[in-house]
Amino acid sequence: MSVPTSRHPVSQPASRSAAAVDAGRWPQVACRPKASRIRTAIAERVVRHALERLPLRVRLGSTGETLGPGGPLMEVHEPRSFFRRIGAGGLIGFGESYMAGEWEARDLVAVLTVLADHAATIIPAPLQKLRAVWALKQPSAHRNTPEGSRDNISHHYDLSNDLFTLFLDETLSYSSALFRALPADESLLAAAQRRKIDRLLDAAQVGPGTRLLEIGTGWGELAIRAAARGAQVLTITLSEEQGELAGDRIRRAGVEGAVTVELLDYRQVKGTFDAVVSVEMIEAVGAEFWPEYFMTLDRLTAPGGRIALQAITMPHDRMLASKDTYTWIQKYIFPGGLLPSVEAVEQITGERTGLRMARRDGFGAHYAETLRLWRERFTERAQQVEALGFDETFRRMWTFYLAYSEAGFRSGYLDVQQMLLTKEGTPR
Repeated sequence: MSVPTSRHPVSQPASRSAAAVDAGRWPQVACRPKASRIRTAIAERVVRHALERLPLRVRLGSTGETLGPGGPLMEVHEPRSFFRRIGAGGLIGFGESYMAGEWEARDLVAVLTVLADHAATIIPAPLQKLRAVWALKQPSAHRNTPEGSRDNISHHYDLSNDLFTLFLDETLSYSSALFRALPADESLLAAAQRRKIDRLLDAAQVGPGTRLLEIGTGWGELAIRAAARGAQVLTITLSEEQGELAGDRIRRAGVEGAVTVELLDYRQVKGTFDAVVSVEMIEAVGAEFWPEYFMTLDRLTAPGGRIALQAITMPHDRMLASKDTYTWIQKYIFPGGLLPSVEAVEQITGERTGLRMARRDGFGAHYAETLRLWRERFTERAQQVEALGFDETFRRMWTFYLAYSEAGFRSGYLDVQQMLLTKEGTPR
């Protein structure tokens, strides 16, 4: 099936049809979860207490009962199911309740921004100490071993190239853009994505003759722009769908002689490179493997080389508090994913490698705008998403994911950083 709105339509192989993926993954959300009456009662009491203090208005069912001092409106159509889901799955249940249509918000981002603003205090301090008891643990199957990483990446990035083409811009860049000014509009998105890429390539000093490694190909835009500068590029990915389309785009750009695309785990790369660039891939590495990731970068970078990373980050204390918790975003969007903190990157590189942080710049507000534009395009193309085989539950899930992420950046809970690492020290 080709997508008429795409500049470069792509085909969806029958074996990876969206309908087949969707049918096997989302139906359980519509089922009412099992939770003990005690857990449900505790969840309702905790949630009510939180909602009464947050700057929200929460309308519960048709009774007219409203919680909260005022603010964005959240309408809970089925309060019993809403509290039962939270009792069964905590914050996972909160997201699943939205997927099942049990609550709505006219301004979903505004509601989720309030929750992100108060993420550290929604759960009372005494209950925070019991996190190990009530919070779900990440499944061992989601560990980012070489085999596990391929499965985790496939879960998200091999859904359908056609799906991503519907809401991304012509560069098919699936990471934060860098605008000249905010707010921005859709017509500026492609230029802002190229500006982001060029800034990373400049930081890594990529030019004629540079031996460049890109970890995480995406759909090939960075590799194309690096090759246009005269670099020799090895770009690696674990997504078969992305790799296939990236190869097509690289050939259409006429730079196939300068770019090699390989389906390869970062741990399996051989050789040395003058520069390494990676855009929002570290989030898929997992805390367990962060030391190995940075030690691999150290091994692959030639003396005097430079590494330019773009990474979504979160506050260090929140990362430590939540790193072992199984979240909605991990269950439905990015299995095995975890956002690092800047402190974690500096600590690991300082203790385990010869890499040092030379510069970093944050631009989280630009990610919020990028996500808004993606969400609006996704919403506008709902019928085309449905035509690809993605049902209403999936569309509500994807809308929640984009809004949830946007809220994280609008609240300041999340940031996105461009980091320059140089190979100057020696491992301790």
